[in-house]
Amino acid sequence: MALADPAGCAKGSEDNNPFPDIIELNVGGQVYITRHPTLVSVPGSLLWEMFTQKNVRSLARDSKGRFFVDRDGFLFRYILDYLRDRQLVLPEHFPERGRLQREAEYFVLPELVKLLAPKLSEQNSLGDDPCQSDPEEPSPGADAARSLTSAVLPSAASGGPGGAGTEGRRAGFITIGYRGSYTLGRDSQTDAKFRRVARIMVCGKTSLAKEVFGDTLNESRDPDRPPERYTSRYYLKFTFLEQAFDKLADAGFHMVACNSTGTCAFAHEQTDDRIWTSYTEYVFYRE
Repeated sequence: MALADPAGCAKGSEDNNPFPDIIELNVGGQVYITRHPTLVSVPGSLLWEMFTQKNVRSLARDSKGRFFVDRDGFLFRYILDYLRDRQLVLPEHFPERGRLQREAEYFVLPELVKLLAPKLSEQNSLGDDPCQSDPEEPSPGADAARSLTSAVLPSAASGGPGGAGTEGRRAGFITIGYRGSYTLGRDSQTDAKFRRVARIMVCGKTSLAKEVFGDTLNESRDPDRPPERYTSRYYLKFTFLEQAFDKLADAGFHMVACNSTGTCAFAHEQTDDRIWTSYTEYVFYRE
């Protein structure tokens, strides 16, 4: 008969604890590995209630057997750090303080909620919308860019579409990029997926990108970017270019330039089917 792993089950056999010492968590798609004492270090918290119960089967698991928690997987790392050493250490210009406070309330961590509350009250509305009062220094070429776009887009300056109600809005550029592909067969007929867009990338200032795209902006590849800094790592949670264009137009942006490159390759050696792939960028500007 095989012996149980002493590292994972010694405490369980002593205290009648059904959980191993090392626990794998899937929080909103992000995998974390930690010790059982860490998860139950705050009595009365939600994690303490989950991992001190006797009925392990009542807890949700993913396809690989990890315990599943349906919350924000990227913010959970700060929750886990707090459970480890009872300290709150956030990156400079952390833009998700309001959301992290909400996570702390969900996991029933009152001391962490208190640590988050003072800064939230000092910053007022800055918690969930960092682009409202974020200071910004104009770039050296800002005046030249405004002159160029004023000549290209006279309607914006004359109160046309996108020109009304723009007082207080920040000027700036946002670049939308995407890779697309389609297949041409022998009879020059495209398949059902003519334009196959894998991901729409967003480049520009963080505060502008969040203002325009809101919750549809996936920040997972650059989660701690300060509002006044630029990034080229964001992408959208949808793959419809027209939807991105609608959001930019609603925010008062106009397209000022675009470019595209394309390549062609044979899909199969035995056929004449060809796969065309392209990369395209659209540059939008708001005065």
